[in-house]
Amino acid sequence: MAKVTAAMVKQLREMTDSPMMECKKALVEAEGDIEKAVDVLRTMGLAKAVKRAGRDTNEGTIAAFVSEDGKVGALLELTCETDFVGSNAKFTGFATDLAKVVCDLGPADVDALFACEMNGNTVDAELKEMIHVIGENMKIQRFERVEVEEGGLVSYIHHNGKLGALVQFAFDKPETFENEEFKTFAHDVAMQVVASAPAGATRESVPANIVEHEKEIYRAQAAESGRPEKFWDGIVNGRLKKFFKESVLCEQDFIKNPDISVAQLAEQVSKNVGDDIKVVDFVRFQFGE
Repeated sequence: MAKVTAAMVKQLREMTDSPMMECKKALVEAEGDIEKAVDVLRTMGLAKAVKRAGRDTNEGTIAAFVSEDGKVGALLELTCETDFVGSNAKFTGFATDLAKVVCDLGPADVDALFACEMNGNTVDAELKEMIHVIGENMKIQRFERVEVEEGGLVSYIHHNGKLGALVQFAFDKPETFENEEFKTFAHDVAMQVVASAPAGATRESVPANIVEHEKEIYRAQAAESGRPEKFWDGIVNGRLKKFFKESVLCEQDFIKNPDISVAQLAEQVSKNVGDDIKVVDFVRFQFGE
C-alpha cells in the first residue's frame, strides 16, 4: 500500500474541497490512489447529503442568469442552513450555475430540473456533491424562466442576495440591447423593481383581483366620508389613480430622478438611442416569500 503523505492529502483537498481529515481517511481507504480516493469522498458525500436532507434551510440566495442575446432569463432561489454559507461565493456561484441550466434546458419544474444535465452529471448529483463540499443542507426552492422573441431581458440582484428581478423590455433594433445608455436605463429599472416591489409593469398587468380589492376599500372609505353618494365614483377613481401612480412601475417616479416617471425616462432614452423602448413586464423574487 502506498504511503499517504501530507502532499497527497493537500492535493486531494484542492481537488475536492473536502475537509482535511476526510481526505486522509479516503486516501487510506483507497490505499493511496488519488482517483479512487475521489470516488470514496463522493460516496461519503452522498451518504452525508442524505443525512443532512432533513435539516432546516432558512437562509440562502436569489440568483439570476440571462443569455448573451437577452432572449432567455431565469431567477432561482437556493436555500441553505446559515447566512454565512448563503453569502459564500461558492454557494452563490452554484446558484447562478443552476439558473443557467434553467435557461439552457427549460425544465418544467424543480423535479424536472433535478434530472437535467450539469457538468456531465445530473443537477441532483451536483447538488448532493455541493452539500458534501459545503457541509450544509441545500434546497432548490423555486425558479422562473422567461423567454422572449422580441426585445430583451435584464436582471438585477440586490447586494445581499435576498432580492432579485428579471425585467422584459421591448425595442425594435437588436443593437439597442448593446447600447450603453440602454444598459444603464435597464439596470436602473431592474433595480427599481427590486426596491419598490411594484404590483405590475403597466396598469394592464396589475392582477384584476388586486385592482378590485383596492376599489372596494376606496368605496368603503368614500361611504364613510359623509359625502353624497354621487361623489363616490370620483373619490374611488381619484384614489385608484394615486394607487397606480405608486404601484405601477411605468407610472412610478424614477428612483434616481423623482421629477420624471419610468415611462418618461423610457421615452427620453428612446430618443437618445433612436429606438422605441418600453418596459413590458417583470418577475421579482424576494427570498423566503
